[in-house]
Amino acid sequence: MSRQSRRGRDISGILLLDKPVGYTSNQVLQRVKRLYNAKKLGHTGSLDPIATGLLPLCFGEATKVSRFLLDADKCYLSTFQLGQSTNTCDTEGEVISERPVEINRKQIEQALSEFMGDIQQIPPMHSAIKRNGQPLYKLARQGIELELEPRKVTVHNLKLINLSQDVCSLELEVSCSKGFYIRSLARDLGEALGCGAHVSALRRLAVGGFQINDAISLNELEGIEDAAQLDQYLMQADDGLGHLPGVQLSPDAAYYLCRGQAVRAADSPATGWVRLYTDGMRFLGVGQVMDDGRIAPKRLFHGGS
Repeated sequence: MSRQSRRGRDISGILLLDKPVGYTSNQVLQRVKRLYNAKKLGHTGSLDPIATGLLPLCFGEATKVSRFLLDADKCYLSTFQLGQSTNTCDTEGEVISERPVEINRKQIEQALSEFMGDIQQIPPMHSAIKRNGQPLYKLARQGIELELEPRKVTVHNLKLINLSQDVCSLELEVSCSKGFYIRSLARDLGEALGCGAHVSALRRLAVGGFQINDAISLNELEGIEDAAQLDQYLMQADDGLGHLPGVQLSPDAAYYLCRGQAVRAADSPATGWVRLYTDGMRFLGVGQVMDDGRIAPKRLFHGGS
């Protein structure tokens, strides 16, 4: 085996994976990495083992856009089991209380209206948020409970899809900002309704501009033996940045930008992050507009994309 094979293939792009239930995001990532024999691969925000759905994976140079997908808005379809609260706010935890469920659709929709827009949300103790270098879930497993500060998050849309009175469950579609916890919503909604609730199923439908309908399942991927065919499922790195405005640079500006200098460009926005292109549509990377209107390079791609 050559040294190149041992190190893995130096490939770049974004794979839209439909994560199966029962696996951590890292477990899925490692399987895909071996399947592609990839040198470098990263994901764009974890999904819990009980969750399925859209998990964008970034290969090689495309890992430079991971943070922008991590910060992007998300959309979920989730089922809440009413009448039971668990210590993890989902089915993986232990039931800590049970209460009767005596609610109707109107009461639920009224309660949901309180969770729309900019809200303050307390994360669940069983989360990857760190306190003094330790993930909260590790502290929770040791029986340590901390008083957590609420964080500002945004709910763009919250829709009641289905209410099943006989099995005491409801299905919601949630569009939200980064940092939002569906498990915290289940906990807080359950308390607002007076019956308790936890997440029994969760599926991520969208990340930024990416949709679950464009994703491929792990089983489908593992059924493909030809590396060239696998590579056909990789998208360009800038496909994950459609929410950022694109800016075209002149050849001179692109030359200086690629050497670390801030440059000016016609028709650039006044503030914020931008996608940078030159020579037609050759992707250079991501920059940030400075106070003086110049664009500073932040995440550049070797040789463009």
